[in-house]
Amino acid sequence: MTKSPVARLRNQRGVTTAEYAVVTAAGCGFAGVLISLLKSDFGINLLKTLFELIMKAIGFGG
Repeated sequence: MTKSPVARLRNQRGVTTAEYAVVTAAGCGFAGVLISLLKSDFGINLLKTLFELIMKAIGFGG
């Protein structure tokens, strides 16, 4: 016999909270990787190059 829709909803009460926790943890991990990448020499050079390209594109670069 199948459960009623109300019974199915009761069984999944904590699912949303768990999903938020997983997404928050993944976001924090991604932010940590991004920060460590941008603090490295490669990241600094990447940002400088990107900034120079943008400045040239809008007409402020030399």
